[in-house]
Amino acid sequence: MTLYSEKSETAVSVPEANLSPVNRSLSWKVATNLLVSFRYAWQGVAYAFRTQRNFRIHVVVGSFAVGLAIALSLAPVELAVIILTCGIVLTMELINTALESVVDLTVEQTYHELAKIAKDCAAAAVLISALISVSVAACLLLPPLWQILQPQFF
Repeated sequence: MTLYSEKSETAVSVPEANLSPVNRSLSWKVATNLLVSFRYAWQGVAYAFRTQRNFRIHVVVGSFAVGLAIALSLAPVELAVIILTCGIVLTMELINTALESVVDLTVEQTYHELAKIAKDCAAAAVLISALISVSVAACLLLPPLWQILQPQFF
């Protein structure tokens, strides 16, 4: 897809969205019960996992961090903090995906500076949450890892 800037004659090439064939014929309907609501929500998670590379990366890294926390026998509160920070990152990635989809729907196949700002800020929110998550994991995982590895090297 090629987008054109309103401020210049420069064309910007943008890769086509990876839209899997999904039945969205009932997407306008309100869920009739709680189970249907959960099914719709799970479809959103499945869509993000299937189409968003960064979401998959966050799932793998988060799973590794939680697995390491369990293997190191961290206190339940420390484990909960790691799970919460990983959950925040995944939530931010889902919000980013939703916002990017809405922006793409709104501006269609044209360039708009406000659309760029919205998408960049949403991506920045994911980046900041991921950096904080890595910092939290480092604070909680490195001390016990150091205790395990220190006798082997000294």
